Amino acid sequence: MTVAGKCDEMLRNEGAAGDGPARLRIEGEHPIRSLDDFPASLTCGAVAIGNFDGVHRGHARLIERLRQKADEVGGPATVFTFDPHPVVLLRPDAAPPPLTWAERKADLLTDLGVDAVVVQPTDLALLRLSAREFFECVVLRCLRAKAVVEGPNFRFGRDRAGDIRVLGELCAEAGVALDVVEPMTAGDGLISSSRIRERIRYGDVDAAREMLTQPYRTRGMVVHGARRGGALGVPTANLEAVDTLIPGSGVYAGRAYTGAETWPAAVNIGPNPTFGEHGLKFEIHLIGFTGALYGQPLEVDFLSRLRDIQPFHSSEELKHQLQADIRAVCEITNSTSNGKGSNS
Repeated sequence: MTVAGKCDEMLRNEGAAGDGPARLRIEGEHPIRSLDDFPASLTCGAVAIGNFDGVHRGHARLIERLRQKADEVGGPATVFTFDPHPVVLLRPDAAPPPLTWAERKADLLTDLGVDAVVVQPTDLALLRLSAREFFECVVLRCLRAKAVVEGPNFRFGRDRAGDIRVLGELCAEAGVALDVVEPMTAGDGLISSSRIRERIRYGDVDAAREMLTQPYRTRGMVVHGARRGGALGVPTANLEAVDTLIPGSGVYAGRAYTGAETWPAAVNIGPNPTFGEHGLKFEIHLIGFTGALYGQPLEVDFLSRLRDIQPFHSSEELKHQLQADIRAVCEITNSTSNGKGSNS
């Protein structure tokens, strides 16, 4: 069902249910996969709308205020976001690679105090709604929001015609409280998903981590590689089908997740010039892990960049450097807090 169709259904249900919110069919899904599944128990609270890609410190400030407003109005704190990013449909060639996938984004937002995350499938029907139509459909009829919290650069509706001024007018008409939260700065600029994306592209995961609420994480599927790492005593998991931005070439200290277990990880992204291989590879050595991971998903946090990719004169010289990398990884992971159970 499209968003517009859902609004029509909500209007019909309003007439049948009196002043109370319409009862929907799914309770407790995380994240909520569309407004079709939004439970009545989560209406009548405070709402923030946006992409929240990466869930950075600026988002955390906004969520802190969202939580406060939700408590003030006596309802839940809800984030309404989109999948995929609207630009994927409107200008696919300009679509940025995401920093987070839907479940990861929902987990990060929940950790900050959000009660519900709606990940609405982005379609043309949604993008064709005017600013007023979007506000009336999503904010008023489906979410029944009593408060809205946004940043000053918020845009919404067809052709991004709605801005924070328009949102303020619509909220005032509807008797909905509006809070505008100023963005955060780091160094010489604003914290933003685009700025974080730029730093990760250059391999500066240390700067990205300072702006994010949690270390940058990617995920992919483990595939067979050349098995040179095993011959050197440093077996690696080769990652493909990565659906988030891959950091620039380099060697990194990281943390890998295999189901419920966590492992310190030395991560190599880039070519293998020592063996004359120039294609990009994404290889992870899980320190202390024994076993096979082929065909399994793997998630990796990036904690710090260790060094550039470089050629070595011999396998023995490379092995010596890999051992130094592993020692550095262990030092960094031991000094970095981890929110999950760890073997490090």
